[in-house]
Amino acid sequence: MTCPTCQNPIPDSARFCPGCGAPAPQAIGVGTYTEPVAESANPKEPITVGDSTMRIEGELVPVVDVELGSSTSIYFEHHILLWKQPNVRLGFMGLKNAGKRFFAGLQIFISTAQGPGNIAMSREAPGQIVALKMRPGQVVDVREHQFLLATQAVNYDFYWQTGLANVFFSRSGLFIDRFTATQEEGLLLLHGYGNVFEKQLGPGEQLDVEPGAWLWKDASVQMDTVTVLQSGGGGGLMAALGAFVGGASLVMNRFTGPGRLGLQSMTYHPPAAEGPAQKGGTSNVGGVLGSLFNPRQ
Repeated sequence: MTCPTCQNPIPDSARFCPGCGAPAPQAIGVGTYTEPVAESANPKEPITVGDSTMRIEGELVPVVDVELGSSTSIYFEHHILLWKQPNVRLGFMGLKNAGKRFFAGLQIFISTAQGPGNIAMSREAPGQIVALKMRPGQVVDVREHQFLLATQAVNYDFYWQTGLANVFFSRSGLFIDRFTATQEEGLLLLHGYGNVFEKQLGPGEQLDVEPGAWLWKDASVQMDTVTVLQSGGGGGLMAALGAFVGGASLVMNRFTGPGRLGLQSMTYHPPAAEGPAQKGGTSNVGGVLGSLFNPRQ
């Protein structure tokens, strides 16, 4: 688990955070199963990385307020900038595998900021901010378009989510963002819609999740897609019909441990395609140019 106050990792079964002494969130056990633990609130204490400090402010639509030092830079998605001091230098950097991202309709550039100075950003949606301090070599997978910002010590990449079921039925999309800490500690901030929960999966332990409800996971957690006929141990066609009539998803994402899994209470709805529809498919050219020149969206 991660301490909601100082964002340091909490050992399993510990009652208090070894970093700040705050009470550790306690999972409710049902037999051998432990339920996901709710993040009580946005991180309350300032988060320090290098010579920079970040504060999570606001409740309903949280804002990340960053005091950048001269030696720590950050990168973040387009369209989430709220304000900055004039001396904060903005730029952009290309992402790995830009050609694949371009033809997949994904962004190929992201914004950067270099201090010293103050800068702030927000996702413009109700929710909670998840702050993940990443140790050197640690890898975290994140749903597309829910990453807020990261320090320069964290590498940004993506991978293809394999399986025909994911391609045709899952709202999780075909691509997953992957963040890897390099040779020093880094910080990764995510926006979760609604309230955020965290589940610690044991080796081989599984959890079926509505496709729009997962937010992030450790790279050690395997993700697959199953139908409602495969999830629940029975019910057959009547179970599938009940899910359809009730407006539930006919597929679920199945996560298999070990590792952590982040969940959100508001299911994610992907943004509208940025490229205008064309005969025979869609074009991403307009999306790439629009991502550089359009206002926040």
